[in-house]
Amino acid sequence: MDITDRTVFIAGATSGIGMELARRFAAAGSAVIVGGRRTDLLDRLADEGFATVPIDVTDGAGVERARDAILESHPDLDTIVTMSGVMMTEDLRDPGHFGATEKTIDTNLLGTIRVVDAFTPHLIGRGAGTVITVTSGIAFLPFPPMPAYAASKAGVHAYSEALRAQLDGTGIEVCELVPPAVATTPEQARRNPRALDLAAFATEVMDMLRADPTPREILVKGVLMHRWAERDGTYDELVAQRSQALAMLPARQ
Repeated sequence: MDITDRTVFIAGATSGIGMELARRFAAAGSAVIVGGRRTDLLDRLADEGFATVPIDVTDGAGVERARDAILESHPDLDTIVTMSGVMMTEDLRDPGHFGATEKTIDTNLLGTIRVVDAFTPHLIGRGAGTVITVTSGIAFLPFPPMPAYAASKAGVHAYSEALRAQLDGTGIEVCELVPPAVATTPEQARRNPRALDLAAFATEVMDMLRADPTPREILVKGVLMHRWAERDGTYDELVAQRSQALAMLPARQ
């Protein structure tokens, strides 16, 4: 993937990994449109020189409005990154968890599908382009305190596989970015010393995107233990270790 002359829309790039990737694409020479819900953060990024568009991936009509605005100003758009996501803990012993489940699935899985659906006809019409979906190491090695997050990201993985198969022959490549825990703030780094440094993670991702052909899955070294746990025979042991974190749920303290 030549990252020096792309026109990239990143849904969910007003903070964290999405923002860092937006800056990396821009630094490489690509035009970047940043999408997000928070207008104050979009305004700050506009001050940096980014094109911006408000988008709430849980609102189908809003996604279509964002698409129309992007294609009007950037008709040469060729790359879509579906970065939007939420991560919430849930205690499945408490029926009240279902609100968090709905929000997680609606944002992470259905939100991804809404964005992909909105831009697929444009990319097919161009005969070329790239869709980058974003899952998680948790899609392959669940973190029990976040069951709907794991399910949503596993769903995005399966959807990405099907999307790639259905778009075969159209000129559109589909790749899946699979982040491990990444420290996007100093507080996150303090709470999880094992989380990857954001800058180092982004450097590894951009290096992998430059590969020819573009990998089907962008797997940084820090996520390999998650991705291949079943293959390597470590899955049960690692899930048991991660289940110890269930003690952090308020009702179990």
